[in-house]
Amino acid sequence: MKVAALNALLQMDEARARPILRRVLARRDTGSVCLRRKAVFLVAQQRADGTEDILLESVRTDPDPEVQRQAVFWLSQVGTDRAVNALDSILRFSKDPDIQDKAVFALSQHGSPRAQQALRVYSERAGVPEAAREKAIFWLGQSGSAENGAFLRSLYGRLKSQDLKKKVVFSLSQMGGPENGKWLLGVARDTSQGIEMRKQALFWAGQAGVPIEELTGLYAQVADQAMREQLVFVYSQRDEPAALEKLIDIARRDPNPELRKRALFWLGQSEDSRAVQVLQEIIEQP
Repeated sequence: MKVAALNALLQMDEARARPILRRVLARRDTGSVCLRRKAVFLVAQQRADGTEDILLESVRTDPDPEVQRQAVFWLSQVGTDRAVNALDSILRFSKDPDIQDKAVFALSQHGSPRAQQALRVYSERAGVPEAAREKAIFWLGQSGSAENGAFLRSLYGRLKSQDLKKKVVFSLSQMGGPENGKWLLGVARDTSQGIEMRKQALFWAGQAGVPIEELTGLYAQVADQAMREQLVFVYSQRDEPAALEKLIDIARRDPNPELRKRALFWLGQSEDSRAVQVLQEIIEQP
């Protein structure tokens, strides 16, 4: 009945309903937990000034974790600069990894420059959960903005964690664009990077739509067999005629038998008549 009475507040004038909701949220007895969870939702439905402050207060002071999580979620649905400031405040001061994680997601739902800036600042902070930083980097990559792309490219060199670096590589591949593609190929060429990181950058460069001419030209520029093996795989994932032609060239002429075998394997996955012809030629060689 109490919940039903709270629901009825939706039909009431906001100015009269809000004091009741605030009194509910101020309660700390165990019997009021379900009411406080409902009250958080009802407050978020109001568009009056101060909604963000009430939700932020619940995040900071309510003893029930679910009330806190709900308050963070509903802040993401309040599309104001004050809501973004409240979420940024949560990232800066909350010690709860789950709350921080939800604040990262909530900020990602705001398209404002202020929200993106808060995510950028958080993604480079040391001493916060790495998983949450990974998510901030992921959401920055989903925005597609040139500013976020430039930030992520600069962030990569300042990171020590390989997992965070991999997330930057992935996020930039999701953004696409010539600048990010060029950067990914730069990481792939960089022999000071670990081989696994270079392979990751190469794979995602192929997925990001880097021109096939740049990828086929890279084969002669890398000496490591592991990188050439990765290039063979990257070519196999592309549909352009030039990719198939490069696989055919490797299968026919590469001095390394293992690389020729890999190229032949992927030619066998192709339905192109040229691939069939090459396989037949090799089988029928004297």
